[in-house]
Amino acid sequence: MNNPPSGVRTVANMALVGGRPAVDFVNTLSDRTVDPPRELLNSFDDLLVWAVRVELFGKSEARRLAASAREHPRKAAEALAHARALREALFGLFTAQIERRNPPAHALAVLNGILEEGLQKRRLESTDHGLCWTWAEKPSRLDWILWPLAWSAAELLSSSEVARLKECGQDDCRWIFLDLSKNRSRRWCTMEECGNRAKARRHYARGREARNEKR
Repeated sequence: MNNPPSGVRTVANMALVGGRPAVDFVNTLSDRTVDPPRELLNSFDDLLVWAVRVELFGKSEARRLAASAREHPRKAAEALAHARALREALFGLFTAQIERRNPPAHALAVLNGILEEGLQKRRLESTDHGLCWTWAEKPSRLDWILWPLAWSAAELLSSSEVARLKECGQDDCRWIFLDLSKNRSRRWCTMEECGNRAKARRHYARGREARNEKR
């Protein structure tokens, strides 16, 4: 796979600012007000790269899934399509919480459908540190990644932390994040990118107003 040009955002270098895997997953589609928006999940390999970055599973599991995807390209394409569908359902559910709206029925149905299937594979396992949740089978199905993502989203949506969800203040970004600051004053997904862009726009606008006043 060729390396992207310098400065191009990919799943390998995108900022993980969401605060939860499910939120960062939603941010794999950015610039949502632009036509077309910026898609970061362009292949099943992209999905695997992102999953390893957020530690949904390790590199050995990713290699096994990548090999299976090469053997079954049609199933890999279907798994990628299902992942994108879950992502858009989560975007709808998260933005509904941010805007204090009722959750979209279709989006909730998509999430519940994946939860129903995935929860059948959840088990409590005894470890040296006590009981912990695990999956009853190792990643093998190409759409396995949807189960931990749906679990992450359901835990967030049913917790008090859902009230801390925010959308980036930069109009053309629409990335989502959990504002975990003490006074809940965070405005941008990242200060380095959207925060500085907003500052630059305000500076330009003030300069233009000053020039107009001198005319």
